[in-house]
Amino acid sequence: MRWLDHRRPMPAPLRGAIVALGNFDGFHLGHQAVAREAVEWARAEGRPAIIATFDPHPVRHFRPDAPPFRLTTLEQRQELYLAAGATAMLVFHFDAALAATSAEDFVRRLLGEHLGVAGVVTGEDFTFGQGRAGNRALLEGLGREVGIATRAVAPVMDRGDPVSSSRIRDALRVGDPQEAARLLTRPFAIRGVVEHGDKRGRTIGYPTANLAIEGYLRPRYGIYAVMGRVLATGEVLQGAANIGVRPQFDPPKELLEPHFFGFAGDLYGQEIEVAFHHFLRPEAKFDSLDALVTQMDADCRTAKTLLSAHP
Repeated sequence: MRWLDHRRPMPAPLRGAIVALGNFDGFHLGHQAVAREAVEWARAEGRPAIIATFDPHPVRHFRPDAPPFRLTTLEQRQELYLAAGATAMLVFHFDAALAATSAEDFVRRLLGEHLGVAGVVTGEDFTFGQGRAGNRALLEGLGREVGIATRAVAPVMDRGDPVSSSRIRDALRVGDPQEAARLLTRPFAIRGVVEHGDKRGRTIGYPTANLAIEGYLRPRYGIYAVMGRVLATGEVLQGAANIGVRPQFDPPKELLEPHFFGFAGDLYGQEIEVAFHHFLRPEAKFDSLDALVTQMDADCRTAKTLLSAHP
């Protein structure tokens, strides 16, 4: 799948594409509806289908000190877009120059002249251009002038409210990964490279694969039943993971630490993805290591029972 940069010329075979345009960070049910419309439209007309995204997220540009809130990395989005049927992923690199681009220039110069887009699909509430001055009506009007057809997709409603990334983030922050997965159509997952830690888990019979959380949204700190995937091999592993600051040990350090059941291999330096399936309990500090191990034994038994329903 092609990974395109909006600052570079569009490859000739991809000019005339139908583009699904939005942030599409979580690529949840609502985002998928926009992407599906674009892919089906492109196929009906024999055109390439492109799903676009913005990186960094505009919020990160305007509020650099905002707490981490990302639901996916670009690499994860690329895989999701490919699975949705896209020919390519187009990344709009959101910087000062893009932020200062007027709504009219965004359509005429960028989408029209530079990228050669034939059609654009957005959500009904999509805004664009400097100061978010552009909306669905302006996109339609400007697009008509430069030969870009437009379509807008209504919000996907769920239990009386639109599906949104905010709802998913709220669910994760309160420790409800199953609700988040329902709206995402897949579990929330953190991807990273396994790094060396202090190896305390090995001394108590629970070796872990340590991952930095980086720019991801922080779900509720605690213990989860998780599924791991080794990207290089595709191997799938079941386990229990702690995400948080490890109150039992000093100094506190924020980490994701999955323990995979029955796994005895070496994961150091490998990229893995950890998917959150069930919240088991909050982080806690115990009176002794023996008490901690007793609780971890119970956590792993619970996780195995919950994950036994997963293929």
